[in-house]
Amino acid sequence: MRAGISVDLGSAVPPYEQIRTQISSLIAVGSLAAGTRLPTIRSLASDLGIAAGTVARAYKELEQAGLTETRRRNGTVVVGMPDDDLPAGGAVNADVVAAVDRYIAEGRAAGLDDGTLEGILRVRLGLSRLGQ
Repeated sequence: MRAGISVDLGSAVPPYEQIRTQISSLIAVGSLAAGTRLPTIRSLASDLGIAAGTVARAYKELEQAGLTETRRRNGTVVVGMPDDDLPAGGAVNADVVAAVDRYIAEGRAAGLDDGTLEGILRVRLGLSRLGQ
C-alpha cells in the first residue's frame, strides 16, 4: 500500500495528519475497500522514513473516526466509510477525484503548500454555502 501514501516533511501539515488524510481519502474513493489490511505500523514507518509513533497516531485517529479497526491477529483493517459520510450512491465519483488531483497538482506546480491549498478549498466551500 506504500504506493498511495507519501509524507512531505517540509509541509506545515504534521506527518501523522498527512497519513491520516491520505488513507481516509483512499477509503472514501474505494481504493481501500472494507476488509483491506493496512501495513503494520513499523512497516509503513520504515517505508516512509518516519517514526513508528507518527504512523501509530494516524492509525489511532483513523480508528477513532470509525474507518479502521485494529485486531490482534489481523492488524489494522479497513472498516469502510461510515454511511453518513458517503454521498448518495456510495463511492465518490471518479471525475470529482480527478478534479481534486488536478487542483493539487496545479497548486503544487504554483509552489503552494498543503496548508495553503486546504485554506483555499475551505474558503471556496464556505462561499459556496453562502450561495456565492
